Amino acid sequence: MPDVPLKTVSQLTQEIKNCLEIEFPFVWVSGEISNLSRAASGHCYLTLKDDSAQLRAIMWRGTANRLKFDLHDGLEVVAAGRVEVYEARGSYQLIIEQCEPQGLGALELAFRQLHEKLAGEGLFDPEHKQPLPAIPQRIALVTSPTSAAVRDMLQVLTRRWPAAEILILPVLVQGPGAAAEIAAALRSVPQIPGVDVVITGRGGGSLEDLWAFNEEIVARAIYDCPIPVVSAVGHEIDVTIADLVADRRALTPSEAAELVVPDVRDIRAGIAQMRNRLISGLKQQAVTARRQLDALASRRVFTQPAERIHDLQQLLDELEARNRRAVQRIVETAKQQLASSSASLDALSPLAVLGRGYSLSKIAGSTQFLKTIDDAPAGATLQSLLADGRVISKIESTDAGQPQDFLE
Repeated sequence: MPDVPLKTVSQLTQEIKNCLEIEFPFVWVSGEISNLSRAASGHCYLTLKDDSAQLRAIMWRGTANRLKFDLHDGLEVVAAGRVEVYEARGSYQLIIEQCEPQGLGALELAFRQLHEKLAGEGLFDPEHKQPLPAIPQRIALVTSPTSAAVRDMLQVLTRRWPAAEILILPVLVQGPGAAAEIAAALRSVPQIPGVDVVITGRGGGSLEDLWAFNEEIVARAIYDCPIPVVSAVGHEIDVTIADLVADRRALTPSEAAELVVPDVRDIRAGIAQMRNRLISGLKQQAVTARRQLDALASRRVFTQPAERIHDLQQLLDELEARNRRAVQRIVETAKQQLASSSASLDALSPLAVLGRGYSLSKIAGSTQFLKTIDDAPAGATLQSLLADGRVISKIESTDAGQPQDFLE
């Protein structure tokens, strides 16, 4: 064994720790994130790597919560922090205090990530957009009460539609806590009676100044609001997540005020135009009605009303005479048909035959008339019916023979 001082593992690790942490108190490192994991505590554990090496890294919860974008495996970043030796394992790691995506700014990347997420959930879909009321009675402004934007909106609203009631819900529009205040105010609007429309926004500024309107909490509060929301953030070239989720986007706060209320001058001009059209229409209807009335009054039925009555009386007399003749014809026809039927019946009646010299005979007590000599037994009492009475006789005998022999 060489005659050198011995060091324990702990001693050597401590010396290395002191050297590294003194030599690298704060460094910037670029690399690709891999093996990212998030602990329940909120800390992020990851590995930064390039083509030939890897570096373990930790981002404590406070730093992770301040990030505007989401970390994920494969993301190229530039991380800054101090190098620290973890004595329990004898390994070194980077304690990340700052982190930026490579190629894109952190805010731009965060915007793209949130845009992709909310678009996938349908928060930007047109079918979810609510129409703005034609004439709102109460308008809620979710904005800073001391900003130039609120002054512009109030000026436009009161000039265009003085009858509207305006409520200001004061909130921060930039800086820490602004997004939470805006979201809370939007969620409180439905509890305010009579609010017809909401305007939320602020004037122009940098991306950092407008960032509260790119926060997910604000986007979801706008989407969940049952009252139509108009977003007016920045200037025409500024587009935020709030603009995309809102029911209507205004290019500026002043335009937002113009969108939600009509111009009283336009309304008055429209009313005057409608009044003139109504008067003109009523006059035309009166002229048309007068013409129709004159045409009706000139008709014969009104100029000579008795003539129509006389015509109807004459027609009634004609109908009466016609009916009388028709009834007479019907009666005469019925009489003729009755006489013809009576003659036919008389011709067929056996009593009419008796009038021509014939008789009907039957055995006394019987209902059957004699048809053959077999119906007339000798010794029977015979009753004969003539045209003018009856003959009672007694049958002595019968003789079969032809009828013509009897007539000779």
